[in-house]
Amino acid sequence: MRAVVQRVSRASVTVDGEVVGAIEGPGLVVLLGVTHDDTPEKAAALAAKIWTLRILHDERSAADEQAPILAVSQFTLYADTRKGRRPSWSAAAPGPVSEPLYGSFCAALEALGAKVERGVFGADMQVALTNDGPVTLILDA
Repeated sequence: MRAVVQRVSRASVTVDGEVVGAIEGPGLVVLLGVTHDDTPEKAAALAAKIWTLRILHDERSAADEQAPILAVSQFTLYADTRKGRRPSWSAAAPGPVSEPLYGSFCAALEALGAKVERGVFGADMQVALTNDGPVTLILDA
């Protein structure tokens, strides 16, 4: 499981012209990629790590601030670009595997107390955000 985590001052995701998820104020955007050997346990561990990362202002975590999180599935995080000019997506888990794990990740965050907004799995999404800092981390679980 791979996540790109960004500290933001605001963010939203739009599908077919409609905003389907948005956060205001300090928070995090998590772009989440799932690979073939990921499990619900890995999803829960990654959720806990992100929830407690001290990357908000004054070295505070989203848990400390009860900061919202916008979680967006993104299979392209597992692109392999080592050969040629066309990325291979073979390391990304297929939808029937990755969609439930994306749901497990979001549910694990909510179980920890996070307010989670979501994108729409498999949809063509437009993600808008204001990166604060900028702060961007890549986490592998």
